[in-house]
Amino acid sequence: MADIINELKTLKIIPVIKIGDAKDALPLARALAEGGLPCAEVTFRTSCAAEAIKNIASHLKDDMLVGAGTVLNPRQVDEAIDAGAKFIVSPGLNPDVVKHCIKLDVPVIPGVITPTEIELALSLGLKVVKFFPAEAAGGLAMLKALAAPYGDIHYVPTGGIGPENLLKYLAYDKVVACGGSWMVKEEMIGAGDFASIKTLTMEAVKLRDSIGNPLAE
Repeated sequence: MADIINELKTLKIIPVIKIGDAKDALPLARALAEGGLPCAEVTFRTSCAAEAIKNIASHLKDDMLVGAGTVLNPRQVDEAIDAGAKFIVSPGLNPDVVKHCIKLDVPVIPGVITPTEIELALSLGLKVVKFFPAEAAGGLAMLKALAAPYGDIHYVPTGGIGPENLLKYLAYDKVVACGGSWMVKEEMIGAGDFASIKTLTMEAVKLRDSIGNPLAE
């Protein structure tokens, strides 16, 4: 479980993907990997999510870290894991989902937005949670205020994050990685414009790697 979290911490950016047609999953994953981000959180917001995860996991098993997002119940956890997902992300904190993932020894990153939810996460033994929706909830200032009393927990901010604010979030030492979809826009996926997705991914990686360079800020 810790290995997956460490991988996400190294990548620092988690592309959050909504796929409408499972046939697009493999070329999309290849575009991300070739662009320098061999990771994808495929959201269960479409009926083909499990098939899309399976397409990626079966063809790029050693080259792509694929997880499932918007997982709302234990049944979807099972579907995602059976398809090959290596981690689970949810928009909120459902104890049934968290406990089921812990039972299966699968990393789970549930969404939180209040101190009560953070304390529930801690009571369930979690060390990493998703701060969602990040920008709508008050952004980095809100995250810092929320995180201050809880020294042992780290965050994956998601929602409203893009090139304009990515570095600010990543500079905060409580942030493991940021989830975002700006490099995997729905219209590009639908149009099969994987070349543009690769380009945007490369730009995101270049921006990520500029952390600590004052000329890039």
